[in-house]
Amino acid sequence: MSDFILKRRRFLYQASGMAAASATVPYWFTGERARADETKAKNDRPHIGAIGVGGRGLQVTQSASRFGEVVAVCDVDRKHAEKAKATFGGKPAMYEDYRKLLERQDLDVIINGTPDHWHTAINLAACRAGLDVYAEKPLTLTIDEGIILRKVVEATNPVFQVGTKMRSHPTIRRGCELVRNGRVGKLEEITVTVPFRSTRGGPFETRPVPPVMNWDFWQGQAPARPYCPERTHYTFRWWYEYSGGIVTDWGAHYLDVAHWAMGREPCAPLSVEGTGTFPNQGKPNCYNTPDIFEVRLTYPGGIKLVFNSSKEARAGLLFRGDRGRIFLNRGGVFGKPAEELKENPLPADAVRLYQSNDHVGNFFDCVKTRKQPISDFESQHRAATACHLANIAIRLGRKIEWDPEKEQIVGDAEANGWLRREQREPYQFET
Repeated sequence: MSDFILKRRRFLYQASGMAAASATVPYWFTGERARADETKAKNDRPHIGAIGVGGRGLQVTQSASRFGEVVAVCDVDRKHAEKAKATFGGKPAMYEDYRKLLERQDLDVIINGTPDHWHTAINLAACRAGLDVYAEKPLTLTIDEGIILRKVVEATNPVFQVGTKMRSHPTIRRGCELVRNGRVGKLEEITVTVPFRSTRGGPFETRPVPPVMNWDFWQGQAPARPYCPERTHYTFRWWYEYSGGIVTDWGAHYLDVAHWAMGREPCAPLSVEGTGTFPNQGKPNCYNTPDIFEVRLTYPGGIKLVFNSSKEARAGLLFRGDRGRIFLNRGGVFGKPAEELKENPLPADAVRLYQSNDHVGNFFDCVKTRKQPISDFESQHRAATACHLANIAIRLGRKIEWDPEKEQIVGDAEANGWLRREQREPYQFET
């Protein structure tokens, strides 16, 4: 841990007024308890700053408020910021510029619920400010951003949890444990089907920027475009300028589960090829991500992964081995290996996966104990990488080979150019 981080945390510790005796040390600095106590006194709870508090960002912040005090909220849409402030009794300070929020000396934790294109800049700044981070998925907008962020995470050593909450669902864990323990035999193929979401739409009419929104700041590093509401809030997901469409929005969850079940380190494909249907056919000012796609990824050991969206098929993961198969989603674990568990339970020495039944709660547990959270940085960087490679293969329309150690596409300069993006001034982040 860097001297800067140690000094900052030492300052916060001393400023709490509780450094005189170990009995009064704030509990998030110790490993004495296994779970954050929601009934703790206010001055004995970590202070939370929330950046991006519309939709999902506000939901996560509300969940986090069980374990800490929300003292600051930030959003470039003033309506979102005002709603968040009101949600927490009018007590949090309100900001438009996240950099001003990060200047506060009373923060312990940041919740990052911004659109995808802002994830990396804010996560970098929060880590450099010595704060623990709960970041919404997908982790990054590009693979290069993950490589940059990894260096800062390693240097600053925060607790860093990504919001891939399927890992904290008991049926997901149970199904992955069955695969890890060979209940389907030697794993041969995984089919990952994500929910269908139509990206048909546009061309959209440009409109005056609402007086409550700082549109230039919202766009950030992305190219400057005329304002239309369809570029913002939930539907930002269907524009490559700000996200990766369904491939990253749902793939961040489902490919992460596939990797968890495989259990390889680093879990990364060796080759990727795929096709997608772009319903708006590249017309200007229309959603520009595909809504139907099929991508084939090959992993070490010859494991094949078919990643697709479908209007007909049920969303979930199908694991096929040489002795059976399991279908898995949040609704349950299905297949003969699951049916046989009562008569043939996993043995005492079976592989057991990290257990969490509350994703946000797990983060705050780790803020106290300094343990790795269930959705740690490296696993989520690798899951995001697989999603980004899928998008690159779809957009280029050809097979690409991936070197997991060098984190480069092999022998394809054009494809490697897609690993990063240009950053618009003055919103570039320091690398």
